[in-house]
Parts: sequence; structure tokens; C-alpha cells
Amino acid sequence: MAETMFIEKTLVFPAIRRTTRTCLPLTFLDLPFAGPKYVERQFFYNFPHSTNYFIQTTLPSLKHSLSLTLQYFFPLVGNLHCSPPPHKPFILCTQNDALSFTVIESSADFNNLSTNHHPKRLKDFSHLVPKLTQKIDLDDNDTLIFSLLALQVSVFPNHGLCIAITYCHVMDDYFCNYFMKFWSFIHKKGELVDMKSLPCFDRQVLRDPKGLEDILLKGYFEQWKMWKNRFLIQSQTTEEEHQDYVKTTIVFTKEEIEEMKIWILNKWKADYHDIKAPKFISKFVIICGFVWSNIVKTINRNNDDKEDEKDEYFCFVGDCRERLGYPIPESYFGNCLTLCVATVKRKDIKGEYGFLNAAKAIQNAITEMKNDPLKNAEEWDVMFKKVFMSGAHLLVSGSPKFNVYETNFGFGNPSKVEMMMHSTKDMSLAESRDKKGGLEVGLAFKTEELQDLYFFIEQGLEALKF
Repeated sequence: MAETMFIEKTLVFPAIRRTTRTCLPLTFLDLPFAGPKYVERQFFYNFPHSTNYFIQTTLPSLKHSLSLTLQYFFPLVGNLHCSPPPHKPFILCTQNDALSFTVIESSADFNNLSTNHHPKRLKDFSHLVPKLTQKIDLDDNDTLIFSLLALQVSVFPNHGLCIAITYCHVMDDYFCNYFMKFWSFIHKKGELVDMKSLPCFDRQVLRDPKGLEDILLKGYFEQWKMWKNRFLIQSQTTEEEHQDYVKTTIVFTKEEIEEMKIWILNKWKADYHDIKAPKFISKFVIICGFVWSNIVKTINRNNDDKEDEKDEYFCFVGDCRERLGYPIPESYFGNCLTLCVATVKRKDIKGEYGFLNAAKAIQNAITEMKNDPLKNAEEWDVMFKKVFMSGAHLLVSGSPKFNVYETNFGFGNPSKVEMMMHSTKDMSLAESRDKKGGLEVGLAFKTEELQDLYFFIEQGLEALKF
């Protein structure tokens, strides 16, 4: 068990503090993600220096550059206020708000945590993850209040650093990536230089011609009641629940992905006589289809025929910034995402052509999303209740488009970037650090199931060669 030594916990204020309160309402696309829905990411960096060296030289510059960054990203120091129905949720920022910044020293094996070469116990990451605050204001009509962002730096003496971020999903991964790149750029350069754009907090950017806000608010209010009922119960995954889980990263090379593409396109053309088969298929479709099909085979390897009649669901979000028919700034703060689900019968994803069927379903879901990003948005709440109650789903987060391995604070690119997974129903995706053109897939599995997963993946790759 790793030992930790607490160094400091401070509040970092924006370099220029605002003199007035600012209220940012959530948009209709924020509502499905509002509340205690968090994302956790860790950036590991080689740093062959002592803890004292870090404290004296690097820590002051990290906090100073963060303060400079926060003057442009001021809502991130605020809090999400979720009042009871019929009140809409909003972000409140005051002149007294600041960001929680924690620093610890860890005795854990840095090389073990920052490599792709073997699985790692999920509980070994728990001490590296900052926690967001949440409280209930009994004097304000039981309003639930959630902080938006927390940061932690863990020092592994003479080996490395882990800069970890936990954030509330009122901003999407796209904006979080933008924030981390902005902060790292200022830290590396010492000032704001040649940044393409500043964050956009304009709530009028998104249009709602279909009147989706009222519909999505109903789903949000139902969730609010559940949050309140369980508020005093720890809802986050506990360390005990992590005991049997390990985190593994599977790297697919550019060559393997190309083999998959050729196999899928050839089989698809043969199936549809070249009519419906796409001329191009993305890395996302290929890798997600391949991994999804092998996870289903692993988890349901001992099922009977009756169980195999059930549906399997693959859940992902699509970036809407270029698909709504009007301009959305790249630096827009909030969620500009559409919810997507691909569905396949379990028997069809476990069979000989499970990979093909999975890839087809994901490709078709993407095509529908591109044609009409907000199609069936009024049914999102009902659809996702059905999906998550089924227990037969896989949710993907992250994207190779974020180029997370280019988040450089001045001591080199990350040696590893992790997203916290909490069950076999989660999957992360990123570009490969070491294999150009490749992809990294992060998964959490019970130890006894992991070898079966490896077997199915190796078997699947071998099948592509015949």
C-alpha cells in the first residue's frame, strides 16, 4: 500500500478577481450532464528531482500560471447550484471563489503507474485523484451545491509527477482539454502568448428551436430528487469496490487498425453487395467495434441461449460544434454534445461476425447523428434509463482528437495519461503516446476476467489475417 505525505492544500484565486457575482445558466445541452457527474484524469510526467526541489522551484510557478489561467476561466472556480423544481440549475461565481489545489508526496511506484506494459490495481490510483466538494444548503430550499473543478499534484520523489484533474460535467471533455492545454502553455512560456482564442461563456451561442430545454428539464428534475435522497450517502465508488478491479491499457498499432479497416470494409461490401457499405471508416468505429465485441464475449462467455437474445448497447457522445448549422466557437464553455447509442443483439455480437456487426451499428449511429445531431433528443432520458437499467452497456469517454499527450508544462510530454474507470462498463480512448497512428484503450476489469479478455482480443486479431 502506497504511503502518502500531505504537503499542502491551498486555494488558488484568479489573478484578476471579479468584483461582482456572475450567474451562468446551464443550456439545454448541459442538462443531461448536470449534477454529481464527474470526470477524473491523471497526467504523469517524468520529473527526476526531489520533493524539496519541486516545492522550491516548480510548485510556485504551477500555482502562479494556474492563477493567470483562471482569470480567463473564472467560472471554473464557481459552484453549480441545483435548486429543487421548478428552478433551473446555474453556475454561480463570486469574488470569494477559488480553486482547490492539493499537493502530496507518494511512495507508490511511479514507473508502475505510468506504463502500459501491465495491468494496475484501480485502488492504487485513488490517492492521486482530487475530490470535488458537494453540500446541501438547508437554508436555501435544499439547494444542492457542487464545485466544478479540483486539482492535485502528486510528487514521486526523484521519479515523477502526477497532475490530476477532477471536473464536473457541466463542461465537456473538449473544454477540459482546452483548459489543460491553456494552463500548461502559460506555465511553459511564462505568459499568455499566441493563444488562438479565449474561452467563450456566452449562453446565447446555443439555439433551441425545438424547445428541448423544457423536455430535458423534466429528466433533470427526476434526477435531482434522487440526488437529494442519497445525498448523505457516499455515491462515489469506494476503495473496497475497487479491490478486485485492475486497470489495463491496450495499445493498437496503426498497422493493426489498418488491417481491421480492410477486413471490415471487405466483409461489409460482401454483405451488402457494395450498396450500403461505406467507402471510409474511422479509427473510432474500428477500435470501438472491436473492443465492444470482445468485452461482450468476455462478460457473457458462459451465458445460455435465452440470455443471448438480449440487446447490448454502446453509448458515446458526438461533438456538435460543427453540426448545428451555425458557428460554435471552439473555446465554447459547456457541453456541445449529442447522446448516441448503438444497439446489437448479444448473440449477433458474440458470433463469428460480432466485430462486423458491432462496427456496423456504431457507424450507423454516427451517420444518423451527423445527419441530425438532435434527432430524438426529447427521448434521451427514456432511452438512457432503459440502457443503464439493462446493465448491458459500454460507455466510451475521451477521444484521440484531444491529443492529450501534447499537454506539456515544460518538463516534457506526459509519460502516461489515464482516465479513471470504475467498472467493465467504462472504456477510455486516446491517441497512442509511443506508436504513431495508434490508439490506446483503457479498461477496468476484474482480475479473473482479464485473461479471458486478452484471449478474445488476440483471437480476434489473428482472425483478421485469414
